[in-house]
Amino acid sequence: MYQIDFKNPCHVHFIGIGGISMSGLADILLDQHFKVSGSDSKASPLTELLEQNGAKIYIGQRASNIEDGTDFVVYTAAIHPDNPEYQAAVQKKIPMLTRAELLGQLMTNYKTPIAIAGTHGKTSTTSMASHIFLAADKDPTISVGGILKAIHGNIRVGGHETFITEACEYTNSFLSFYPKISIILNIDADHLDFFKDLDDIRHSFRLFAEKLPADGTLIINSDIPDYTRITEGLPCSIITYGQTDGSDYTAQNITFNELAHGSFDLIRRGENLGRVSLRVPGIHNVWNAVAAMALGDLSGISMETMKKGLDDFSGADRRFEKKGEIGGITIIDDYAHHPTEIAATLKAARNCPHKTLWCVFQPHTYTRTKALMDDFAKALTLADKVVLADIYAARETDTLGISSKQLAEKINQLGGDALYLPSFDAIENYLLEHCIQGDLLITMGAGDVVKIGENLLGK
Repeated sequence: MYQIDFKNPCHVHFIGIGGISMSGLADILLDQHFKVSGSDSKASPLTELLEQNGAKIYIGQRASNIEDGTDFVVYTAAIHPDNPEYQAAVQKKIPMLTRAELLGQLMTNYKTPIAIAGTHGKTSTTSMASHIFLAADKDPTISVGGILKAIHGNIRVGGHETFITEACEYTNSFLSFYPKISIILNIDADHLDFFKDLDDIRHSFRLFAEKLPADGTLIINSDIPDYTRITEGLPCSIITYGQTDGSDYTAQNITFNELAHGSFDLIRRGENLGRVSLRVPGIHNVWNAVAAMALGDLSGISMETMKKGLDDFSGADRRFEKKGEIGGITIIDDYAHHPTEIAATLKAARNCPHKTLWCVFQPHTYTRTKALMDDFAKALTLADKVVLADIYAARETDTLGISSKQLAEKINQLGGDALYLPSFDAIENYLLEHCIQGDLLITMGAGDVVKIGENLLGK
């Protein structure tokens, strides 16, 4: 693999530079005086900002974008070998790195690289940890998988002490990382278009844990079934958190206010460190906060500073994000696209004031919908009314004979109340006719379902 010499900045080209992660990495290299060029299919606020910061941006991907003198090329999983820029780089024998390989090498340029992994909760926990480190004036460099208001985007270029990033398991991206501290939040069956089964996923998380050096630390949720199979024999320090007896960190006396925001006592090895109040909903965010505070405590950050950081955090974009109100109907948007996430979000929503809880769900990928159909149906019965949009194909083309209409039938068989409608226009018209004052409407999914709520609000 090509090794970047950060002491000698050179010319890097990004294929697909407009993506939220790629644009952030390009921004970090610009700050470190690299010459950055890149291409994307269309201009966006992210590409415009990169241009303002000194990057050369091409709209449209063509072989001529790969200039002579380019030292290395970075590409995402969405770029295939038939891409003209990919082919040009190969023909010119220019070294190539995946996005994950670049991120992994960037981590080695920091004293304390921190990687936050798990099937769910990565963005929320990374955001919480970021707020804690910002409150402590640690000047962290941050890469988060969503828009975080505190840093006005998805990236923050800070000092060279601390690097905080999400670590995604899909395509084993996180195995290219070199963390000093890692967090594993949970391990569930997901991304079954890549992984064979849950055991295969657990094996990858074990390999991720093995990336830690002997003087590193793994913070892991002790409620993960057989979590010791992930930790046994590791040379690094192990810190546990969760409900399991004997966990190093746990939450007690958990309560929720009328907005479903949690409060709890943080307990460290039997010692009550104090009461914590969150500004994000749901029991899942209580445990995300415990993980982030275990990290903060390990890093020498005081309890008062951690509480201040969390008090400043009201959620990342598309994580139980209130979009607005119309006609007395509250509209929320959430990124949940796995049954565990859906159940957590709907349980949180049920604690919010409402007459009828509506969920407009857009399944994400055919393989995930097929593999987890029964789990999706069960989770969605937690809503009073479910409206299903067509499956968002994302990277896939094969329908596998699966449809949202089948999911609606499954939900109804379980006693739920679900309806499939074939277009966003049809869904919006149906909601306008049937939602009433006092209802709570959640648009949910990892695709473009957010547009439905925004259209209803006239945004």
